[in-house]
Amino acid sequence: MAFNDLLKQVGGVGRFQQIQVTLVILPVLLMASHNTLQNFTAAIPTHHCRPPTHANLSKDGGLEAWLPRDQQGRLESCLHFTSPQWGPPFPNGTEANGTGATEPCTNGWIYDNSTFPSTIVTEWDLVCSHRALRQMAQSLYMVGVLLGAMMFGYLADRLGRRKVLILNYLQTAVSGTCAAFAPNFAVYCTFRLLSGMSLASISLNCLTLNVEWMPIHTRAHVGTTIGYTYTLGQFLLAGLAYAVPHWRHLQLLVSVPYFAFFIYSWFFIESARWYASSGRLDFTLRALQRVARINGKQDEGAKLSMEVLQGSLQKELTTGKGQASAIELLRCPTLRRLFLCLSMLWFATSFAYYGLVMDLQGFGVSMYLIQVIFGAVDLPAKLVCFLVINYLGRRPAQMASLLLAGICILVNAVVPQDQSIVRTSLAVLGKGCLASSFNCIFLYTGEVYPTMIRQTGMGMGSTMARVGSIVSPLVSMTAELYPSVPLFIYGAVPVAASAVIVLLPETLGQPLPDTVQDLENRWVPTQRGAVTHPRKGKLTRQQREQQKHMVPLQASAQEKTGLQD
Repeated sequence: MAFNDLLKQVGGVGRFQQIQVTLVILPVLLMASHNTLQNFTAAIPTHHCRPPTHANLSKDGGLEAWLPRDQQGRLESCLHFTSPQWGPPFPNGTEANGTGATEPCTNGWIYDNSTFPSTIVTEWDLVCSHRALRQMAQSLYMVGVLLGAMMFGYLADRLGRRKVLILNYLQTAVSGTCAAFAPNFAVYCTFRLLSGMSLASISLNCLTLNVEWMPIHTRAHVGTTIGYTYTLGQFLLAGLAYAVPHWRHLQLLVSVPYFAFFIYSWFFIESARWYASSGRLDFTLRALQRVARINGKQDEGAKLSMEVLQGSLQKELTTGKGQASAIELLRCPTLRRLFLCLSMLWFATSFAYYGLVMDLQGFGVSMYLIQVIFGAVDLPAKLVCFLVINYLGRRPAQMASLLLAGICILVNAVVPQDQSIVRTSLAVLGKGCLASSFNCIFLYTGEVYPTMIRQTGMGMGSTMARVGSIVSPLVSMTAELYPSVPLFIYGAVPVAASAVIVLLPETLGQPLPDTVQDLENRWVPTQRGAVTHPRKGKLTRQQREQQKHMVPLQASAQEKTGLQD
């Protein structure tokens, strides 16, 4: 395709690409902090009931006179005696002095602040009967991510990647800062939801804007660099949470830097490929010439003109005037098949991933240590994924990462509970595979969708991922039936989803498709007959619907197909 040649003409991977890619990726460093922030800001410290106001601890025999113990001998967290249970025994010698009756905590709780001086749990008493509110806060954040992926993905295809990124940086900075000063739980959840909306868009537009400015052979490097930046963010979160244990200060610390990102994002250059697909040739020329100057290719930039671009980008200009909406993902048969397959991959990856990483306290070791371990495993996992992506293809990498992750989780489900080292090792390996799967699916989705609907497709894929992250905590509740049930579900879903990868086309070494026809031409040899061209002089019912409903891009593509056949 001609656009890749234009990128090489104005410098390929030059100074502009190096600077802009770095600045666009930098905010991803703190994205990991926001996604799993509640592992620390909503940590549940050891707690027990506060004794009644009328209690006289010195007379009653101490605090334990009011607190029952569970079967393991630990103090109950949510119950206290109605009267102190110390003193001389009853005449029969079988009971302590008192009735032994208990009731829920009525005077609040006392928390162990040695590890976590302040969390949203301790500040708003999100324990016992209110324990579900803690998980609701994370679920509402994921709902925000879901809404943001849908809304901002569509806006990025309509308004451009740069404008939406600028808005998202500001929204993250403001909403994150306001959450740090939230006076109550409802206000906190509201601003966390808004943060989730903007952060979802940042992750999608970060990849898309960078990929659309890079030549074909460097796209895997960009995707892997973004993945490693996210991994470094996990290390950063562990360090920040250890150094700043107060939840309000930690929330503020990971939000304020987005004000700086907002300021320098005004200097980003919009995707020339997006300009071309929108039919805005004058802006395409201006962007390419500006990039040529930054890359020291002024002479090559001067050779570009409206006439040159009209000849080079004739297809984009004649078929890309309109922008497709999300509904086209279901109307067009080719896009519908692609959307359904990718949706399963996004859902399975996110579903299993958040099932593992949002339960750090369940491993029985230091949360800071397990956070570091979970980040460390990404380093070799993503390196192996990069090598497979770059040399064997996107499909083998995606299938292997999902399949191996599912197997690790399923094996973990049958390992005895007392084998903590084995269970933790399998969980860490599974998490590394799921992180690689995320790395691959982000890159693959950005490569396989046509330019005219790429960001919308990315947004819908991310939406399905957020559905998985919302459903994941609900599945963990099945542990009340049997402790291993959640792990069986978390493992079975990615194993089943890995099977749909055989239905997708390979994108290794392929130029980005600009039209649906480009996608169909690539898919036909991949499917080996599963997708066929219409017979000569006759269109199928699906193609008649495609001509009726799709934008002029697809109608033109179908006519060309009919003529070729």
